Amino acid sequence: MAITAADVNKLRQMTGAGMMDCKKALEEANGDFETAIDILRKKGQKVASKRADRAASEGIVLAGTNAEKTFAAVIMVNCETDFVGKNDEFTGLAKKLLEKVIENKPASLEEARQLKIDDRTFEDHLTELIGKTGEKMEFPSYHFIEAPVVTAYNHQGNRLATILGFNKKVDDNTYTIAHEVAMQVAAMNPVAIDKDDVDPKIIERELEIGREQARAEGKPENMVDKIAEGKLNRFYKESTLLNQEFVRDPKKTVGQYIAEHDKDIKVVKFYRLMLGE
Repeated sequence: MAITAADVNKLRQMTGAGMMDCKKALEEANGDFETAIDILRKKGQKVASKRADRAASEGIVLAGTNAEKTFAAVIMVNCETDFVGKNDEFTGLAKKLLEKVIENKPASLEEARQLKIDDRTFEDHLTELIGKTGEKMEFPSYHFIEAPVVTAYNHQGNRLATILGFNKKVDDNTYTIAHEVAMQVAAMNPVAIDKDDVDPKIIERELEIGREQARAEGKPENMVDKIAEGKLNRFYKESTLLNQEFVRDPKKTVGQYIAEHDKDIKVVKFYRLMLGE
């Protein structure tokens, strides 16, 4: 397929790689952006970890918990422009939706869309607002956690939010620990809780990229697998929550920080939503 200048520029914006490198990668990948990113990485390019299908959507991301802090929810409501995304009617509707979600605990996104706000479904309210603003709007994402301890973190500007759950409560300080870890999730965007939770496809992908990088650097073939394993271990440290350096104190991992409070506390789940991802 023909690769356009716009395609090349899009990949360049996503990865930070050079124009010619982006063009060659897209040509080799037949225009597929995810494959092109992998090609750049295999050739040793340091690329930004942004997805090829990133959305240009504006809107709002909100997270919250019930009073007992045993149920947490995070929602995303999208619109087309930042102007509408900060409109009081739009943000007010999203806040009412979050309240209803926490109150009713819907089991799915479809159930959440049908929640009643002032005797009308959220979808009906959204359709009315679309008519007023002329902008496309949608409610694409809803996640929840039920656990003995939950927390929610809303980043300033309401473009990013996280929720996280622990398997047990030790004392009131457990909530503080959970909130600190939820902030870690917001800042460092882990792909999984621990090594064993990483999708095997991701592991194999990282190993293959590590092998190709080693070969591109001219390393002996008998060293390629060992080098790839080393790169995979770095991936675990950077991308799995419990093995990441704790942002507040880089001398310890997140897992060590939690264990200092209680060695039996486990992270049961986390979710992170961000506009544009």
